[in-house]
Amino acid sequence: MALLAALLLVPLVLSCDAQPDSPVPQPQPTDAPQPKAKPLATAGSTGPCQVRNAGIAAGSMAGASAAAAAGVSPPESTTPRPNTPPCPPPIVNWYTRFTNGPQVKPLTPPEKAWLALRNVVDPFNVITILGDSAIAVGSNAYSPYGPGMPGFARNVGVSFTQDMTGEFVNTFLIPSIVHQDPHYHRMPHASIPRRAGHVLLQVVWTQGDNGKGMLNYANLVGFAIDDEISNLYVPGRQTNLPASAERYATGLASAPIDNVVSEFLPDVASHIHVQVVVIQRIIDQVAKTGPGDAP
Repeated sequence: MALLAALLLVPLVLSCDAQPDSPVPQPQPTDAPQPKAKPLATAGSTGPCQVRNAGIAAGSMAGASAAAAAGVSPPESTTPRPNTPPCPPPIVNWYTRFTNGPQVKPLTPPEKAWLALRNVVDPFNVITILGDSAIAVGSNAYSPYGPGMPGFARNVGVSFTQDMTGEFVNTFLIPSIVHQDPHYHRMPHASIPRRAGHVLLQVVWTQGDNGKGMLNYANLVGFAIDDEISNLYVPGRQTNLPASAERYATGLASAPIDNVVSEFLPDVASHIHVQVVVIQRIIDQVAKTGPGDAP
């Protein structure tokens, strides 16, 4: 009996040893979708080109050098990519200052002060003042400013002072007090007669910060203030009432010149592609030279 029992247990033990510990995986059908492996990101694949910025590049190289000295690998964003081509420089549109017109939102007093400062330090304004002073001294050696470089320097100083006074009073001070928009508002889509009338009307009637029409106090009051201040330091100038009244009338009469330039010259510039700001600055500077400035 014992032998018979041993013979019966041997196949049972062998079958238990042959059974695996985990189930055998079933084969997948051939038409089942297979998972897609994500491609590995390669260095320098952040964009087709690299923006050229000397300050950022220098900061990135300095950060990488400091990290390397400390024994820490720099992050990928600071690692320079020499194989990435630099982006081409952006195209500058020189006519946006004429075609864009005034800002949509009303200017605050600090923004009006910044506009006045920007008009004074404009490179073309500086070049125009220097050229006008050189022509004035060169054509008249007996002017109150004197001949040669000393006369040229005095003429430039007086012209810059007049320009700064006009921008301070007409662009910042009066527009900030009466809430006037110091910009000229173009009408590019109106008819030519309508635009011509708008050029003349803007001398005495302009737009306020609230978008409504108002008197142009910057011209009506500012011209008189500018003239009286100039009487204090402009050499050889007649300061009596008739001369001052004549300069005031001339200033109002020549004010449409700047409006004509701002209104129509952008249309010309879009066809002939010239740097119209130079012409505008020259006309502005010539228009500011009124009678009574010299004996």
